[in-house]
Amino acid sequence: MFRKLLSVSGFTLASRVTGFVRDAMLAWTLGSGVLSDAFFVAFLFPNYFRAIFGEGTLNPAFLPRYAALHARGEKEKAAKFADDVFAWQMAAQIALLVLAMIFMPAIIRLIAPGFAGNPDQFAMTVALARVTFPYLILTLVAVQLSAMLNANDRFWAGAAWSNLLNLSMIATLVAWQWFPNAAYAAAWGVLAGGVAQLIFIVWAGAKEGLWLRLTWPRWTPEIKEFFAAFGMVTIGAASVVIAPLIDTILASMLASGSRTALYYADRINQLPLGVLGIALGTVLLPAMSARLAKKDRAGSDAAQNRSAAMSLLLTLPFMFAFLLIPDTITRAVFQHGAFDAQAAALAALALAAYGVGLPAMALVRIVASTFYARHDTVTPMRATLIALGTNIALKLLLVWGFDMGVAGLALGTALGAWVNVGVLTWLGRSRALLAIETLFRRALPAALLAALAAGAGAWLGARLGETILPGAYADEAALLVALVCAGLGYGVTVLLLRKRLPLGRFSQ
Repeated sequence: MFRKLLSVSGFTLASRVTGFVRDAMLAWTLGSGVLSDAFFVAFLFPNYFRAIFGEGTLNPAFLPRYAALHARGEKEKAAKFADDVFAWQMAAQIALLVLAMIFMPAIIRLIAPGFAGNPDQFAMTVALARVTFPYLILTLVAVQLSAMLNANDRFWAGAAWSNLLNLSMIATLVAWQWFPNAAYAAAWGVLAGGVAQLIFIVWAGAKEGLWLRLTWPRWTPEIKEFFAAFGMVTIGAASVVIAPLIDTILASMLASGSRTALYYADRINQLPLGVLGIALGTVLLPAMSARLAKKDRAGSDAAQNRSAAMSLLLTLPFMFAFLLIPDTITRAVFQHGAFDAQAAALAALALAAYGVGLPAMALVRIVASTFYARHDTVTPMRATLIALGTNIALKLLLVWGFDMGVAGLALGTALGAWVNVGVLTWLGRSRALLAIETLFRRALPAALLAALAAGAGAWLGARLGETILPGAYADEAALLVALVCAGLGYGVTVLLLRKRLPLGRFSQ
């Protein structure tokens, strides 16, 4: 499992690196204002609708059933099930695409009502969204083939294909003068990235003998069961879109650049979440599904506890860094070109607030696997709806009641994630489905100490770095020294406490 995690994390890390280059170029060319706000609203569609109609729903509803068939050796039945699911998915996506293209002005008016006061910004947002929206249907094959590859213990392609979106956007941003403006260049980069991802994942699937054949949608008992699960997961996954839509609606009513600040803060927050937290959940779900299909409850529980311990070990250090040096991070990474100090300061406030919920955002997928691996999609849906209601209520209170602005939006998201983890854990324990074993209890104090050492190192390193190279590159020097000091503090602590941590042979 550790080897698979390294495979997923390695390619995801590459994706985050190319993503940072992409975001740095976006900040440089778009800045923070009308142009950037318009693009990031349009960019919501490929980002968040994919979470609803892509991995966020397909993996929990499709992957456990497909993986169980494979684990029992019923490969022909698994392939037929995959083709039937693909047929229905494609039919739904075509209908969605047509409706979205027709009613895009109404959709933008709904999710960004504050833009209505600026006709030029509103018109640009509609035009950009019509360019980015087809990305969703292009990734349909990529998402399902990635799930099938994961079920076959082939994780690299599913982790690698997201790089192509970043590389495509970088290419169009480099040539932005050929477009009406940089926002159009970025939007067309999204569409080109979808085409590149489709070609790549079809090639990767073909290498493993995996294909998706487009047939006329058929209603079978297996599809009926899939859609029952899919419906429950979709309601739960809707929070992935609803919460950001609430952010967008509220941010459109705040000062110009607020939506941009949220985007960049979330991008930094997504670095450890995607590379470490989500990678663990990606590897865990097919592993638990296969073991439970073979009646190996002990193996399933051990895998889950090991993943939860690793998740905290790997995400807690970033939480402390985001809380202690958010301004250093946002200035060093984004404060260049059109992205000024005020924009960086606003993004830093949101980053610190997001950091509060970072460990919970990683744990959600791991704890939810308790139910998804058993084909139970109703329980995670209920937990998500409770968390979503809390999320929205907190945002309204923090933004309008306490006047916290973008920090209130991000903090509402963070606290909502902890509510989700808490509800899932309580339900899993009350039904005797979730076992918190000695392995996890032994690792938790060690993970906390390592995170504290990393946070202290980051804070001291940032202060030291500012004095080493004052002037134009002070922020970059501060971040570099902070990373070195945080890494040393974390590494030494992990080395000293390695026998308490689930590090495989490295624990010896």
